Amino acid sequence: MQLLIPFASALSDAGMQTARDLSLPQLSRLLSAMQASQRAGTDEYSLSPPHERALATAWGWQGDDGALPFAALAAAADGIDVGQHSWGLLTPVHWHVGRDHITLADPIELKLDDVTSRTMFDAVRDLFESEGFTLIHASAARWYAAHDSFEDLPCASLDRVIGRNVDLWLPTHPKARLVRRLQNEVQMLLYSHPLNDEREARGELPVNSFWLSGCGRQQPVASRHLQIIDTLRAPLLAQDWAGWADAWRALDAGPLTDLLNRMSSEPGSSLTLCGERFAQQFDAAPRSAWQRLAGSFRSVDPHTVLESL
Repeated sequence: MQLLIPFASALSDAGMQTARDLSLPQLSRLLSAMQASQRAGTDEYSLSPPHERALATAWGWQGDDGALPFAALAAAADGIDVGQHSWGLLTPVHWHVGRDHITLADPIELKLDDVTSRTMFDAVRDLFESEGFTLIHASAARWYAAHDSFEDLPCASLDRVIGRNVDLWLPTHPKARLVRRLQNEVQMLLYSHPLNDEREARGELPVNSFWLSGCGRQQPVASRHLQIIDTLRAPLLAQDWAGWADAWRALDAGPLTDLLNRMSSEPGSSLTLCGERFAQQFDAAPRSAWQRLAGSFRSVDPHTVLESL
């Protein structure tokens, strides 16, 4: 049993205080019984968040920061023949223009239905295809594009940008110039789109841009045994700390309890906790009777581990 938990910690004062107040007895027991092993990540400004870097390592992928082919992986899962092309994920989004900067709203808040999404997609399609892009509508929230310029193009993960100033994360690589120009053209086209007028009249957020991420050619996945538990994602991105705490307690009572119970019979079990800066893996290793006894007296406070991420 190998678990990977993204958004396990946050660097904000509120997030850290919430972590300190949490009682997670099963996580404490796991951390006391397991050994720290691989650590991935650098800081909170990397384009690829630690959970994406940890996944890439587990799957045997190669790629620089922000250049991991999650778009091609998702496109193949959506039934698209990705071939040897370089793919990128185009997520329809809302940019909120504030007094000092522009922030990107969580795409979930758009509540896009398939008909509206497809209409928006058709409206911008010619802009991309006239520049040699292949564009495919897979779902309301997932548009895919293929283009040679996406090869090894570093882009910030959507998970890095939600709720934050987009200027910090816009691609600056020379190969991104065409995409940046298309982004400006898409924004101008959508600004006056009748569907956005209707959405705003209903009090809904307009679709006024897209976010490009996950660029590159498909790479094989070396192992699919890793279980990703992303229940902490939505409350953390929304800064809903009560909800985040509830999600942590549910994890402790559910999957972490299962992992603890199965460790003795599955020595290859592991737990990877991912924060904003680092992903830390913990492994279940065979231990002598003395080590098991000594471990029973050792207690690890989960919040000290979470704050280190």
